[in-house]
Amino acid sequence: MKTLQTMIITLTLSILTVPQAFAASTTRVYNSGLLVLAFLGFCALVVVIQMIPAFLTLWGIVKELVTGKGKEKEAKVEIRH
Repeated sequence: MKTLQTMIITLTLSILTVPQAFAASTTRVYNSGLLVLAFLGFCALVVVIQMIPAFLTLWGIVKELVTGKGKEKEAKVEIRH
C-alpha cells in the first residue's frame, strides 16, 4: 500500500511541476482561395482513385490465399532426345 501511495504522490508531483506548453497563435485567418481548395481536392481524388486497384489486388491475393485455389500442381515434363 505504501508503494502505491508513493507512486501516486510521485506521479502527481511530476505532473504539477511540468511547465505548460505554449500553443501556436491561431489569430491568423485562413486566406487561401477557392483554387487552392480545388487543387487539394483534386490531389485527394487522384490518391483515392489510385488506391482502388491496389485494394482490389490485395483483396484478390487474400481471397486466393484463404480459399487455397493457388495450390501448386505437379508439373509433368517430357524430355525427348
